[in-house]
Amino acid sequence: MFTLSPMDTASTHAYDDVRRPAPRAPRALATEAVHAGRDDLARQGLHAPPIDLSTTYPSYDSRGEAERIDAFATTGAEPDGPPVYGRLGNPTVARFETALARLEGTGSAVAFASGMAALSAVLLVRAAQGLRHVVAVRPLYGCSDHLLTAGLLGTEVTWTDPAGITDALRPDTGLVLVESPANPTLAEVDLRAVAHACGSVPLLVDNTFATPVLQRPAASGARLVLHSATKYLGGHGDVLAGVVACDEEFAGRLRQVRFATGGVLHPLAGYLLLRGLSTLPVRVRAASATAADLAGRLAADPRVARVHYPRIGGAMVAFEVHGDPHEVIAGVRLITPAVSLGSVDTLIQHPASISHRIVDADDRRGAGVSDRLLRMSVGLEDVEDLWADLDAALGATTPDGSRARHTVSSGV
Repeated sequence: MFTLSPMDTASTHAYDDVRRPAPRAPRALATEAVHAGRDDLARQGLHAPPIDLSTTYPSYDSRGEAERIDAFATTGAEPDGPPVYGRLGNPTVARFETALARLEGTGSAVAFASGMAALSAVLLVRAAQGLRHVVAVRPLYGCSDHLLTAGLLGTEVTWTDPAGITDALRPDTGLVLVESPANPTLAEVDLRAVAHACGSVPLLVDNTFATPVLQRPAASGARLVLHSATKYLGGHGDVLAGVVACDEEFAGRLRQVRFATGGVLHPLAGYLLLRGLSTLPVRVRAASATAADLAGRLAADPRVARVHYPRIGGAMVAFEVHGDPHEVIAGVRLITPAVSLGSVDTLIQHPASISHRIVDADDRRGAGVSDRLLRMSVGLEDVEDLWADLDAALGATTPDGSRARHTVSSGV
């Protein structure tokens, strides 16, 4: 083991303190969002978290380093003492992982270069254990759907509704996967009931749309919580990342896959994500209030056929128009027509053309993703400005005179 001087400890950014902080009393979500992953900074005379860009770290104790690497190979646990190599772990990224785990209420979290890299790592962990079968509920994010359907990682998928999960389980089932609220229809599932139906099979919940501000799936029995951190966790459209919150045992396996496959998160991205978490509750609640207002206005508009807005709230709104959805996309000026979501500015896109284009058309429509559906990620602009832009863009459509139905997603 290394013996660190105070200067050495500062130079490694108190890596052990970040990974294994001292026990403390529970704190509210808003407090955790600001302070988690930063608890050791004041003791170092720092206020902003440092960014450690090192890819490698010097060590004069090669025997001790060999022992630490052996320990990582066995369990995937973070090596004690200073970092070894950037593919095993990074102090800045570790701060974000610690913070996200606290917000989700899990023992650990493991960050990756993208949300799809994170999902791929989960599938690889289970496949390595001989559990290649996945039970999944549609709709999912289009690329997640494609990854499972195409069997690109050697997995086999059974698609079912929440009520059919138990019957779909097999001896080689390694994972049950749901997304709630779902992309892009905002359909919701009863997470506690789904977790019960899974029995001993791990439940993975994609919590990208809700964030831990609106729900914490681990509290309902999910073993794995997935985020495309590119979205709300980063919050500013300037970072690409994924993360899985889970128990430490599964985290160890994920770290081993990350080390072997190289899907690591860049330290600068880790820094931006940690900064994004500090404002996550404020951003999500403010955007959700605006989204709920817009959902109500859209539901009362005769040019809109149907509005989807989840019971738990949130900043996502989906709606189907009577006219041509492509004309709405072409007609917005303040709202940005672009994929992705969760940024401070409002984005709109046509899922059937873009985010879910890769899903078979019949499967897509069967999951409720109609050709007239638009998905809007509401940002932090003034609601009146957003409505003026939507109103003008909807003016290009041709209503048939029927009134909208404002539906609450209640499942798939």
